[in-house]
Order: sequence, then C-alpha cells, then structure tokens
Amino acid sequence: MKNLDKNFNMVQDILNKTEEELKKMTPVNVMVVGKTGVGKSTLINNVFRENLALTGIGRPITKHLRRISKEGVPLVLYDTRGLELSLEVQNEIKNEIFETINENKKLGIKEEIHLAYYCINANSSRIEPTELELISELSEKIPVVIILTQSIGEPAKLFKEYIEALNLPIYGVISIMAEEFKVTEEFSVPAFGLKELIEMSLEIIPEEAKKAFNNAQQVDIARKANAARTWALRYIATSFGVGFLPIPFSDASVLVPMQVTLLAHITAIFGISMDKSTIASLVAAIGGTGGATFAGRYIVSNVIKMIPGAGTVVGGVISGSTAAIITTALSMSYIEVLAIIAAGEKDGKYPDLKNIEVLMKRKFQARLKKGSKINKNLDLTTDLSKENLELDDSKKEHFLSKFKRLTKRKKSKNDS
Repeated sequence: MKNLDKNFNMVQDILNKTEEELKKMTPVNVMVVGKTGVGKSTLINNVFRENLALTGIGRPITKHLRRISKEGVPLVLYDTRGLELSLEVQNEIKNEIFETINENKKLGIKEEIHLAYYCINANSSRIEPTELELISELSEKIPVVIILTQSIGEPAKLFKEYIEALNLPIYGVISIMAEEFKVTEEFSVPAFGLKELIEMSLEIIPEEAKKAFNNAQQVDIARKANAARTWALRYIATSFGVGFLPIPFSDASVLVPMQVTLLAHITAIFGISMDKSTIASLVAAIGGTGGATFAGRYIVSNVIKMIPGAGTVVGGVISGSTAAIITTALSMSYIEVLAIIAAGEKDGKYPDLKNIEVLMKRKFQARLKKGSKINKNLDLTTDLSKENLELDDSKKEHFLSKFKRLTKRKKSKNDS
C-alpha cells in the first residue's frame, strides 16, 4: 500500500498546487439578465465549462435573483427570473438587481459584479421601453453587453442594426448562435459569435479577474494554450536562466519541484476537470509517477540521451540550457495535450486514459529531439481537430449564405 501511495506523490502534488493556484485567482462575477426563454441557460452552458446552468449550485439570494457557482470554477453567475411578467414584478426585479450590485460592490473586487449580459431573442425583433430603461440604468452601475440570441436570418441582422442605432450606453451588441441549429437532416447552422463575446468580455472585466475568466470559458481553447505557453516560457527563463548552477545528473530530481509548479499552473490556466487518474496518465508518460526520485532517475537514463548535444550521463552535469530544454519540452507537450482534452471536454468527449499517455509520450519525445531548436513561437493548437473549435468567419458566412439560399428556395416552392 505504501508503494501505491508513493506512486501518486507527484500527481497529488500537482493537484494540490493546482488547487492553490485556483484559490489565488480573483473570481469573475457576471450577471445574466433577460426574459425566460431567451436562451440564457444555453448561452451559459456553451460559454462556460462544466454546464454551469445545469450542474452549478443555484442559491436564491432574492425573490427573482439566484447566484450560481461551482467548486473549482472561479466564476459566479447572477441569473434573473421573471422579466417577462407584470410591470410590478419587473420593478421588483430591477430593485433586486441594483441592491445586489450595490451590496456586492461594498465587498470589494472579489465580490463585485464585473459585467452584465443582457439577453434578447433576436427573432422577437422587438425591445420594450421597460427593457431600454433597465439597460440604461444598469449601464450606469456596471458594463453591459447586449446579446442577441438565436440570431439567424435577415430580421436578426436588421434588429441588431436597429439596437445599435439607439446609441445606448453599452459596450456592444453581439449576435450569437450559442449552439448548432439544425435546419434539416442534411443542413445545420454552426454556432457563432461566442469568440467575439469572449474577446469583448476580456476587454471589459478588470485585470485581476481575467485569469479566472479565461479559466472558466470553454470557447477559445487557443487563448488558454497561448496564456499557458506565455507563462511557462517566462517561468522557465526565470528558473533556468542567469544564475542557475549546473547540477550533477545524479541530482536531477531537484528539477521535479519546479516542474510540478509548472504543470500545476498550466492546469489552473486551462481549467479542465482532471482527476488523479488523468494526471497520473500524463505524468506517467514522462516517467514521473513515482515521485521526485524516480523522475530524476528517468531524466538521467532516458531523457538526456534524446537531447542533441546534452553530453553523456557518466560524470556529466545538467546545465541551465539543458534543464530549460527538458522543462520546455515537458510544458509545451503538456499544453498541447491539455488543449486537445479541453476541446474534447467542451463537446462532451473524454479521451481514454491510455490514449492520453501515448499522446503525451509521443509529443514529449518529439519536442526533446528538437533540442535547442524548439520553436517557442509555435502555434500550440495546430493539432486540435477543427471540428472541436468554432468555425472562422469565412466559413460562418458560407453556411449562413447557404442557409439563406435554402430558406428562399423553400419559400418559393411554398408560394408556387
């Protein structure tokens, strides 16, 4: 039993340090406003990980306002209910919204509401005077983005232009299709607009909450990968740059605590739901499940010989540049694999643990063989399958134009 516990020492260290990194993040707090049925839950579940609208803990804080959160996700959502009811109820909701905003602001940056998403169904093609009033008053308190859900066809486009022409004191209007919309058995309109929402949100929220927002969002996996890469390269440069003293091969295990910190921070940036078994599979791929001592031996016997010009094992030392190559290979391959896992998790696809280990080992070895020629500017998302990422604008326009042609054809047939 002791050996089994020992095998998970390094894995548990990564999990513990990941949890520590998450606790350091300033959570991002978003208010989601809109009538029942406009697609708020669909929006939440597609923008943020963990299906928060379904699996998050929803705690009523007022009669018409609930607070949604989940352990391990540095995000709090405030969801309104009842805006489609009578004017009296709408006034109650408005008072509850402003009371919550004011009270939370008193509690500081970690509790104040940073942003409001005001959701309107684009197909309704109408916005009521009471909504315009609420949006204007709300924007005096916090930044507001109007989100037009289910934005298909010319009416939705015209509706967006109409709202923009009102010159409301908001940050922007974004047309969104939160998830794929099936038109026929043969044709569907892909999701769009979510990346634009992520970009606008990150421009608005305070700097302190941006790491948490990137952790919680599941739309832009490339953004997560690039953030992880930037942090990792900076950490490696600091750890193994000027001032790093060469260490004997026999003491290679001293590198492991640094690498544990590195992997934990990268895991926290990605914010994917990895348990001990998943981490164990990834770490096992580079021989590290037995803790620092075994990982050190593995570096001596297997890793060093893969690096061009690293020298021999006997009597040799690990220089700062060699240590940096090893750790860069580890971090970059780890980021690539996490990006693939994150893209799959977004679509409800969870890779087999054996496949994860094989993939991690292959990528780690490939990067080691590049030695000092590792391209630090490489786009780490090139291995992601395209179907796991949102379509680019050109493809989106292609599908929308195809959709318009299809609907026109149907209309002409019906008219005849």
